[in-house]
Amino acid sequence: MMDKKIRFPAILLTCLALFLLSSTIRAAEERKIRVVTTVAPITNIVQNVGGKHVEVTGIVPDGMDSHTFEPAPSDAKLLSAADIIIVNGLHLELPTVNLAAKVKKKQTSIVHLGDRALRKQDWQYDFSFPKQNGHPNPHLWPNIALAMRYVEITRDSLAALDPAHRDGYFANADVYLAKLKKLDAATFVCVKSIPEKNRKLVTYHDSFAYFAPRYGMKVIAAIQPADFSEPSPREVIRIIEQLRKEKVPAIFGSEVFPSKTMEQIARETGVRFVDQLADDELPPAPKNSFIGMMANNMVIMTEVLGGNPGCMAHVDVSNISP
Repeated sequence: MMDKKIRFPAILLTCLALFLLSSTIRAAEERKIRVVTTVAPITNIVQNVGGKHVEVTGIVPDGMDSHTFEPAPSDAKLLSAADIIIVNGLHLELPTVNLAAKVKKKQTSIVHLGDRALRKQDWQYDFSFPKQNGHPNPHLWPNIALAMRYVEITRDSLAALDPAHRDGYFANADVYLAKLKKLDAATFVCVKSIPEKNRKLVTYHDSFAYFAPRYGMKVIAAIQPADFSEPSPREVIRIIEQLRKEKVPAIFGSEVFPSKTMEQIARETGVRFVDQLADDELPPAPKNSFIGMMANNMVIMTEVLGGNPGCMAHVDVSNISP
């Protein structure tokens, strides 16, 4: 008995091939790039630039002390599955970066935003980050001009990895950069409204080393030593004497770094203690964005130092919708 072969018309085979090809392309286009980040401000920046084309996971919990954070075993799995890893750099997340280097896919790049945004000769060293320890102050993002460089580096990194969505990354970045430019301009207005003699910052953690010179403020002191402990009695006495000499109207702390020492210094010097500034903890909705965090900081700082807190009234703190 003769075998009979089923023959499909050539046009049907062509249509089937085109359907399978288009399905493969569509699946590739719909697959989101897996991005692992670290601290909340960077996570939020990447989310705004990546939009609907990325799946972003920040492994440092919001409000966690990023300097002492140690990644959990579950973070190794996230890092090993990432298509790209975006960190602040400048030695901020060394345990996470070291783990990532061990477990990541060979083709997965680790993008150090701070190292690419700022030349090494412009790194800042201070009380919390002394030069002899070899670790610079990594808090670049409160300087909005440097945050805008973070956006550009993120945009270019995502576009290089995922050229199919290059236009989307650039469009998102354009919108977000426009928001940051308004925040930057409003920050100058805020500081200008503060009496010149009050444009001084004393903080628990030295998070404003790059912020202050851009906007015309002066960092007088930071309370937390380089080992992230409480300062010694001798250091407390030195700080109290410095504050009295400078006639600082207020000192600023953070809920992330609760400190009895700050309260003691405030009592000894008779200045106001405000523990609401944030450098890596986003505010609750509807202002839970990097821009919202910085706008909140400026409202608090400006009001306490005698300026006009309405300076942030027209800043758009919303995130770009995916």
